[in-house]
Amino acid sequence: MQKTLKIAVLGDGGWGTTLAILLSMKGCKVTLWGAFPKYIDFLSQKRENKKFLPGIRIPNSVLLTYNIKAAVTDNDIIVLAIPSQYMRKVLKKIPQQAGKRIYVSVSKGIENKTLLRMSEVIEQELGRVDLAVLSGPTISYEVARGMPTTAVVASKKPGISKFVQGAFNTHEFRVYNSSDVTGVELGGSLKNIVAIAAGICDGFGFGPNSKAAILTRGLVEITRLGTAMGAKKETFSGLSGLGDMVTTCISTHGRNRWLGEQIGKGKLLREILRHTEMAIEGVPTAKSAYLLAKKHKVEMPITEQIYKILYKDKSPNLAVKELLLRPMKAETI
Repeated sequence: MQKTLKIAVLGDGGWGTTLAILLSMKGCKVTLWGAFPKYIDFLSQKRENKKFLPGIRIPNSVLLTYNIKAAVTDNDIIVLAIPSQYMRKVLKKIPQQAGKRIYVSVSKGIENKTLLRMSEVIEQELGRVDLAVLSGPTISYEVARGMPTTAVVASKKPGISKFVQGAFNTHEFRVYNSSDVTGVELGGSLKNIVAIAAGICDGFGFGPNSKAAILTRGLVEITRLGTAMGAKKETFSGLSGLGDMVTTCISTHGRNRWLGEQIGKGKLLREILRHTEMAIEGVPTAKSAYLLAKKHKVEMPITEQIYKILYKDKSPNLAVKELLLRPMKAETI
């Protein structure tokens, strides 16, 4: 008889809530942790994440808690669905316990201060734990409604990636496995910058030509930086690269594309962020990617312009003109 997996999901945002529901519906014993007691009490009463996943019921089988020690006790898998800039702070709260368990990072971002990927942050804080990362074209709105979705899980240990693959795979949520942790993490993180650029195109009222150019050249930039950091080139043509980027750039539910659209319509970043509670990972990631490109001496013109729009108050109109007026060159892929 197959063992019932005990899984803790840390992070009660849209994606964390979606995964808690998915795993619970599969028959796992799931605990969903959130940092704010009042909101966890609200979720416990309403069984609906009205802020981040409205319209979807959280099954009664999902235990909700703001006690992180209780959440992570005696689990087979701990899913880390924490925004990247808060990941380290949450990891410091996880008590060291005996017993074998697997950590699965589903966060899509790069830490600003250290320029580390989330798996590197996890290993710094928790040591050499069994670790996997999961990414792909996974808009929570669709996954939570049972729409067909694919993702990829990567680990340095093949046994870990295959175990997590089996734990998450369902009839509607197909999971592939990979050994390229660096590529899967970077693809899922860097595509958010391209999505902001695509959103700016939408805000300007540009057509498919413009967006196709952003997606195509954006993928080239992501691949350049990724391979310079040790990732496999082919990973960026897969689910966590091209797949995730296309989804985020065209979906009306993509928060990074939405933010770019607001900028294209003339709104200021600080104004946009002041009126949303969602973590928009592309904003801090643009800063990290800009600095990583400088560090690795990689040319990333779209990323550079998005960084300057977000952090230097550069005019989006001027950024578009400068991208188009760059010196002519051969196409590189």
